[in-house]
Amino acid sequence: MSSPRWDQHFLIDRRAIERIVSLVDVRDRRVLEIGPGRGALTEALLDAGACVVAIELDPMLCEEISARFGSEIREGRLRLINGDATTCDLPDFEFAMANLPYSVSSRITFRLLGMDFREAILMYQKEFAMRMCAHPGTPEVGRLSIMAQTYADIQPCFELSPNAFSPKPQVRSVVLRITPHAPRFLINDRRWYGEVVKALFSHRRKTVRNGLKSLSGIIGRERLQEGLLAIPEDILSSRPEELQLQDFAEIANAIPANP
Repeated sequence: MSSPRWDQHFLIDRRAIERIVSLVDVRDRRVLEIGPGRGALTEALLDAGACVVAIELDPMLCEEISARFGSEIREGRLRLINGDATTCDLPDFEFAMANLPYSVSSRITFRLLGMDFREAILMYQKEFAMRMCAHPGTPEVGRLSIMAQTYADIQPCFELSPNAFSPKPQVRSVVLRITPHAPRFLINDRRWYGEVVKALFSHRRKTVRNGLKSLSGIIGRERLQEGLLAIPEDILSSRPEELQLQDFAEIANAIPANP
């Protein structure tokens, strides 16, 4: 995607586009493309035999795509939706491909992770991508990495220089392969699990025990204290960046949001 109005940077590098499309076999598959821009990736997906549903926010670009791919739209190979991918209804899909606008990368990623699909090939600002891939138990880990890796395998594919886009962004980009899976440990309440992870990384320099105190305003001090008694001391005395994925689940399960 690219226009100053919509935080878009069009992917124009043909070799990069071909590499992206070759990462999965999209022939006869339903592919969701978020932010098709002027349709460079759209064209490659159609040429590869995909059935594409493209969501574009900019109405002017929608007109451009409609004119460029009129026959594919009439044939039913391309469906174009003028809408905001962070809020509009998303259709069923098997694969997703997108050059995500930097400002909404997190919102769209977590929206997708709540859906049922096989794989997503998504482009991110390099710093954002590296945070998604950061391993639990390392200083680089954060809320984004924990939440993403709870629900998916994240694999870096390759980097893209600013020259691959127009206009050129200020940073390099990374293409990630995201393969969703069910959590590999028990999570009693997924929404609450997210709240606990958020609370802990909002106070990442504090121990888990002290970071969890912010939850008392939601569930009450008494219930929080009861939950803390069920959490092992080695977890409570650690900082969030030192924990493994299953530790976050153990914390969330020990401090239930509801009685």
